[in-house]
Amino acid sequence: MSSPISTQEQLQHAETQAHFNLKSLKLATRGVKLLPSQTGTLTEAPVPYTGNPFLLCWVDTLLFFKEAWSIVGVLSPMRQWNGGDMDELYPSLANLICLGLHGFLIVFQLAFLLSLPFTILLPMWAMIGYVGAVMTVVFAIARVLNGGEDTSYSTVDLEDDADKHDDECWIYLNGVSVGKHWLKGNLNRLSLTFRRPIIGVHNQTYGIIFDLIQCLIERNFCYPTTDIRRSYVTIKSCLLSEQHKRVILILHSQGGIEGSLILDWLLSELPHDVLQKLEIYTFGCAANHFNNPHRSYTSLVAAQTPGSTPSANNKSVRHIEHYANNGDFVARWGVLAFTRMQYRYMGRVFVRAGTGHLLNQHYLNVMFPLDKNMRIEEKNGFMDQSVMFSDEGAESRARESMGETLMNGGRGTGDAIVVNENSPIEPAKLANKKPKVRAFSRLWEYRNGMSPNN
Repeated sequence: MSSPISTQEQLQHAETQAHFNLKSLKLATRGVKLLPSQTGTLTEAPVPYTGNPFLLCWVDTLLFFKEAWSIVGVLSPMRQWNGGDMDELYPSLANLICLGLHGFLIVFQLAFLLSLPFTILLPMWAMIGYVGAVMTVVFAIARVLNGGEDTSYSTVDLEDDADKHDDECWIYLNGVSVGKHWLKGNLNRLSLTFRRPIIGVHNQTYGIIFDLIQCLIERNFCYPTTDIRRSYVTIKSCLLSEQHKRVILILHSQGGIEGSLILDWLLSELPHDVLQKLEIYTFGCAANHFNNPHRSYTSLVAAQTPGSTPSANNKSVRHIEHYANNGDFVARWGVLAFTRMQYRYMGRVFVRAGTGHLLNQHYLNVMFPLDKNMRIEEKNGFMDQSVMFSDEGAESRARESMGETLMNGGRGTGDAIVVNENSPIEPAKLANKKPKVRAFSRLWEYRNGMSPNN
């Protein structure tokens, strides 16, 4: 068996190959990379995501093609069916129907987009009729995929755990291509993982191609779609409820974009003591920013002062964590690209060596694997891996140009623009020790109906 090569060498190799060979790409590493949360800065420069939206779209397009080599890894591995028929690619009849409809929409929508330049040759009435006919087909198939419900709920039997967490509200926002069937699978898998009822506010799909276009509009124009507005109402209502002491928001893929925009609204409207109820956890996040400002100027200054110890809970949202596979195209186009920026992507980032983008099959099955009794295994390969911190001094070497940073992959700037403010264990104190992922993951403390101490 050949010895594993470094992640950097593998990615450099992939970029120089004309053809991507998934079997030859070994995204192995010695541990899970931990990028502790950013703190925010005292700079007066505007944050990148507030720039010219058309320029942002152009940079996003360049980034898309730069990371396109990893697209084939979105669905791999295809037979990782730890969750049975809850897994997206499990060969059940319902899953096969969903895959067939999405396959048709991919071909149909690509053909439509390629044909658009030629519609200039048609009379106006013919062009309008053509576009109308295409949209009718797309919306009809989307209706079959999405069903008629805007909100769904997990349906698994939680037995004795059902009423233990009445003071919590768990909300899930799904990613691209998820219809009613896959949404139900996501909700039930999350419910089994954390032994809580889960509310799903449906981010409806219109086919993968059109969903990706919607992602560009949402994250570069900060445009709130109907799904975002509906989700905002649900989340805000839960936060304002006196019954709820904790509101946990779980985001996947495009749901991360929507969640980041919703968070911007919440930060502008709700008191800090209400926001302290909120916790956010993302998987394969596609957002280009995640705000979480300091609660006071004093804590901001302290965070920027060398040698100072920031006070606990000094951010508006107490806990934000991001989980990403380093071979997941969406994560590379989202969280793994934008954590290289000087500001602003708040929250710890856990980077696992592996491919796949599907929530159940590629994230929960490896990070929160189920045993035969449908409980989370206490010992598993991800949580038992050693933590590797991003290198010190990354922030001071950061490029301020968004385009330069993204297009050059952050080379020479370190793995991310981060500091160790929110780490429960200081890296300087870890000499000759190998801390595990479980020591840093707050989400892990919710497994099997358990709860963190604070």
